[in-house]
Amino acid sequence: MSESQPKKPSFWSRLLGRDIASPEPEPTPAGPASRSEGAPDPATAATGDGEAKGDAAAPDLTPQGKPPAELAGADLQPIEGRDPEGGAPGEPIPRPQPETAGAPTDRKSWWRRLTEGMRRTSSSLSEGITGLFTKRKLDAATLEELEDVLIQADLGIETATRITGAIAEGRFAKEISPAEVKAILANEVEKVLAPAARPLIVDRARKPFVILMVGVNGSGKTTTIGKLAQKFASQGLKVMLAAGDTFRAAAIEQLKVWGERTGAPVLAREQGADAAGLAYDALAQAKERGSDVLLIDTAGRLQNKAGLMAELEKIVRVLRKLDPDAPHATLLVLDATVGQNAVSQVELFRKVAGVTGLVMTKLDGTARGGILVALAEKFGLPVHYIGVGEGVEDLEPFTARDFARAIAGLEEAA
Repeated sequence: MSESQPKKPSFWSRLLGRDIASPEPEPTPAGPASRSEGAPDPATAATGDGEAKGDAAAPDLTPQGKPPAELAGADLQPIEGRDPEGGAPGEPIPRPQPETAGAPTDRKSWWRRLTEGMRRTSSSLSEGITGLFTKRKLDAATLEELEDVLIQADLGIETATRITGAIAEGRFAKEISPAEVKAILANEVEKVLAPAARPLIVDRARKPFVILMVGVNGSGKTTTIGKLAQKFASQGLKVMLAAGDTFRAAAIEQLKVWGERTGAPVLAREQGADAAGLAYDALAQAKERGSDVLLIDTAGRLQNKAGLMAELEKIVRVLRKLDPDAPHATLLVLDATVGQNAVSQVELFRKVAGVTGLVMTKLDGTARGGILVALAEKFGLPVHYIGVGEGVEDLEPFTARDFARAIAGLEEAA
C-alpha cells in the first residue's frame, strides 16, 4: 500500500459493524514543483492599482487601463509558432473544416484510445485480481488482499469496501472467477461515477459564457483550454481566449498558437501583467465582439500558497463587476498522476474559486487512475472531460460506463 494512504480498518471489523476509529489524516504528498526562487510572483508583483504586497488578500479594485475598444487589434493578434500537435515552426496551422464542424467523435476510435490510455491502471488491477481469484475460494484473507489492490489504484477506501462487500455477498467460501470479479468491479465503479458524469453545457443565453480554468502547476490547463476551444469552434461557437497565466511567457505564446489554430482571438499582455485586470478586459472585449464562450487561463498555483490563492479570488471578484454571475463555470484541471494529492486540490480550489466541475488529464500516465472514482465518491462534483493523451481527440466528455469498463479491463459495452 502507498505510504500516502490512510490506515484502513480490517475487513472483518467493518463486516461485523463494530465502531471504527477515523483514519489519521494522510500526509499530503509533495505537489508539483513550485516557482523557482527569485521568480516574480503575480500575487505580490506591483499591479499599478496600489494593492498590498504579500499573502494578504488584494483590495477589491476595478482594473484600470485602456478602454476595451482601444485594445482591439494589438492585444488580440495571434503569433506564428509551433503547432501544439507537433508541427514545425512556420508550417500552416490547420483549422476546423466547415464540413466536419460539430461532427461526433467516432465511438470505436475513442474506446480504443480510452482503453489504451487506461491500460496501466487496468493492467495493475487485472493482474492483482487474476492472482487472487484463480482457483481459490473466497475468504476474508482474499478480500483483504483485494482491498489493498483497489486502494493502491487510488479507488479510495469507501469504494474498495463497497466492491469487496458486493463480491462477498452470497459467494463466501465459494470459488469465483477473475471475470466475475471484474464484472462486479465495473458495476460498482459505474454506480459511483454515474451521478458525476454530467456534460459541460454552454448556456447560449449568457453571452459570453465565461469559463475560468484553474489548477496547480503542470496540470495541463493551457493545453486543455486549447482543446476545448477547438471543440467549441467545431460546434459553431464564437470563442475568445484570455492568456491569464501571465507568470509564464511560454503559456502566453502557447495560448496564442491555440488561438491561431482555432480561429479564436486571444487577449494577451506582457509577462508579469495583472491577471485580474486582463480577465476584466477580456470579458469586456468578449461582450463587444458577441463571443459565445470566453475561456480564461490562469497561472498554475500550489493549493497551499495563500498569496496565489488570493490572486485567484481577485480574478473572480473583478469578473463579477461586469457580470454578477461570472464565471459561469469554473473548471479544475487535475493531473491523474498526483494520486491522493488531488483530494486536497479539490478541497481548496473549491473553497477559493467555487469549482463547478472537473477535468482529469494524463490518465494515460499512471496506474492510479482510480483517483477519479475516489473524487466522485467524496465530492460529487461533475466530471466533464477526461484526457488520455496529447491530441485534441484524446480529450472527450466523461461517461461513467465507458470509464468503469475500461478500468476493469472489460470489453466495450454493447
